[in-house]
Amino acid sequence: MKPTLIAYAILLGSIVSEVVGTTFLASSGQFTKPLPTFLMALCYLLSFFLLSFAIKTIPLGIAYACWGGIGIVLTMIVGAIIFKQMPDGAALIGATMIVSGVVIANVFSQTTGH
Repeated sequence: MKPTLIAYAILLGSIVSEVVGTTFLASSGQFTKPLPTFLMALCYLLSFFLLSFAIKTIPLGIAYACWGGIGIVLTMIVGAIIFKQMPDGAALIGATMIVSGVVIANVFSQTTGH
């Protein structure tokens, strides 16, 4: 398997861990509920641990753009499904612009390493 493909798979794991952690953050009751607070911290630690491996292959700026951008969009989706926080038109346009930026950075940038 190509190292770049493995790095992107690790980055995806990092993103998913961050989104799960953020979901537990919303359930933690401002850190008053021990289990969601603990799980949030565990997920964030795992997310950064995996991110540290991904940036060995993927340039930091590209990896962080993917991590942040995809994480934002997935968190918006989780918010809509789990917490019934439906995004309005402006939020959907913004999310579309974020996804477009991540795609442009990965497809057209010469720094992505592919």
